[in-house]
Amino acid sequence: QVQLVESGGGLVQNGGSLRLSCAASGRSFTGHTMGWFRQAPGKEREFVASIDWSGGSTDYEDSVKGRFTISRDSDKNMVFLQMNNLKPEDTAVYYCNRLPRRADYWGQGTQVTVSS
Repeated sequence: QVQLVESGGGLVQNGGSLRLSCAASGRSFTGHTMGWFRQAPGKEREFVASIDWSGGSTDYEDSVKGRFTISRDSDKNMVFLQMNNLKPEDTAVYYCNRLPRRADYWGQGTQVTVSS
């Protein structure tokens, strides 16, 4: 059974930083592109960032470019999201998943709240 467990969220002030972690168990994601997604209250879940299997290619949603950095440690089966210069509009529950997404891989997510 695959489990993706997100952690590292919290409450920060406008301009602050957080580092999110995603720990995978149940199978190896070494050969898969992994991604971060977020869902704000009343909105649909949206793509935030992705990283390919080698870690050499990344992609970002426009609003987070230059502020967020995705990385992975394939040996530990983990994916990370460094978030700098956070803004109130980044407030959401953050999830990780492989790409293409699988509905049965969604975890509980980790709440990020940015106060103004």
